[in-house]
Amino acid sequence: MRQPTVEDVARLAGVSRQTVSNVLNSPAVVRAGTRERVENAIVQLGYAPSMAARRLRTRRSDTIAVHLDPYSGGISGVVLDRFVHALTDRATPRGLGILVYAATDAQEELERLRALRDGGEIDRVVLTGTVEGDPRTDWLREVGLPFVSFGRPWGAERTVADHAWVDVDGAAGTRAATAFARGLGRRVAFLGWPRGSGTGDDRERGWREAMGEDAAEDLRRTSLDTVQAARAETELLFATTTVDAVVCASDTLAVGAHLAASHAGRSEVTVVGFDNTPVAAALGLSSVEQRPEQVAEAVLDLLVSGAEPGGSLIEPELVVRAGVI
Repeated sequence: MRQPTVEDVARLAGVSRQTVSNVLNSPAVVRAGTRERVENAIVQLGYAPSMAARRLRTRRSDTIAVHLDPYSGGISGVVLDRFVHALTDRATPRGLGILVYAATDAQEELERLRALRDGGEIDRVVLTGTVEGDPRTDWLREVGLPFVSFGRPWGAERTVADHAWVDVDGAAGTRAATAFARGLGRRVAFLGWPRGSGTGDDRERGWREAMGEDAAEDLRRTSLDTVQAARAETELLFATTTVDAVVCASDTLAVGAHLAASHAGRSEVTVVGFDNTPVAAALGLSSVEQRPEQVAEAVLDLLVSGAEPGGSLIEPELVVRAGVI
C-alpha cells in the first residue's frame, strides 16, 4: 500500500505543499484555521514525515528531550503524564521525535542532557518542574540548546524572562473555584502547601483575590501533599473554625479534605480540588482542569518557531460536579 505524501495532505486540506511544510516546521506562521485543516488531513491520511530523510538534509536530530519524573504514586502526577503523552502525540505530525529521560535530581539531569546533546541524540529540550534559580536554564542558554519550560521562571516575575515558557494560570483556577464556592453562600477555607512553593503560592493568591477582606488567616491551612496529612489538617480546621467549603491546591489535598468531611458527617461541605484527576471524578469532587494538552501545543509552537524569551499562561477550567454540593 502506498504511503501518503505531502502532496496528498495538501490536496486533502486544500492548501499548497509549502503550507503543509510550514505547518510541520513553522506552525506559528500559519493561521489557526488553516493549520487545523492540515493537521486533520495528516491524521486522516496517517501521514508521517520521514525523520531520517530530514536528519540527513538538515544534520539535526529533530528530537525533543523531556524529563520523566520518578514514579511516586499518589494522585496528581497524572497531569504530567498527560502532558508528556500530548507532547508526543502532537510532535509526530510535525516530524519531531520525543526522547524521554529519567534523573533523580538537577545535577543528574544536567549530566543526562549533556550526554544526549554531545551524542547528537537531541537538539531541543522541554523542561518541567521549574524552580527558582533553576540551574538547568543557565546551562541550556550557555550551550545554545533551544528549550521551552512547562512552568514559569519562579522568582523572576518582576524581571524580563530569560527564556520561553508556558504555564497554567494557577491563581485563575483557585480564583474561579473560590468564587464558585462563595456563590453557594459558603465560608471558604484554603488548604495549600507550606509557603515557598511557587506553584502553591500562586494558587493561594487566587483564593485570596476571590475572598478579598474575608481571607482570614484561620481559613488558610497548609499540609504536606498527602491524603493522610490533608485529612488531619482538615479535621483540625473543622474543630477550630466555622467553614462550609474548602478549596485545595491539589486533588490529593482535596481527597483528604473530602475524607475528613465524610468522617465528621459534614456532607454539606463543598470540597474543590486542583488537577481534575480520575480520582476526583470518581469521588464527584469539583476540580480545576489544567488542560495539559493545550500546554503541550503551546510549548511545541514556541520550540518550532524559535520564540523570543517570554511566557504565556494557559487558562484552566473549573469542572463542577454535583457530588460536592
